[in-house]
Amino acid sequence: MIYLELFLAFLQIGAFSFGGGYAAMPLIRQQVIIQHAWITETDFANLVTIAEMTPGPIAINGATFVGNQVAGIPGAVAATIGCALPSCIFVTILAILYQKYREMPMLQGVLKNLRPTVVSMILAAGLGILIPTVFASGTVSFVAGNVQWRFVIYFLGCLFALRRWKPNPILVMVVPGVAELLFRLAGRVF
Repeated sequence: MIYLELFLAFLQIGAFSFGGGYAAMPLIRQQVIIQHAWITETDFANLVTIAEMTPGPIAINGATFVGNQVAGIPGAVAATIGCALPSCIFVTILAILYQKYREMPMLQGVLKNLRPTVVSMILAAGLGILIPTVFASGTVSFVAGNVQWRFVIYFLGCLFALRRWKPNPILVMVVPGVAELLFRLAGRVF
């Protein structure tokens, strides 16, 4: 029965995650943490990191990760198929319709009006990752010891580099990872 639950949960995520992987994160969080309690907030933060680091769409990687955590390889397969199936169906239908009606003003208006929604979903996902990373308690609170300044510096440094020099995103992910590794190794030595 867990396989069907995984399939249906990720079918919903796949059907309503307009705007790509980051836009899907609030939906994934709702399903896997709040509704089904399959993973913890910490596991979710790890899910986002692993899904971002591995090749492929973030939502699919997240589905595979959660499915594997909950029910092993068969769970990963069920969740992944559930997540991918709506996209395959929608994109096929939309490609046919877009070819036929792409000049229609109403279609252009709908597409234009979806953009702010997608941006807000991406922002919500970003804040959902940023807040537990920067604040040790997982909530925005500026009490002593709650702000993890090292991660604030990593975030601001990466944001600055992305805006100023537009480096390869892989480099932007690797540099703070190496910096954190060196920081932790230095902590063990001293």
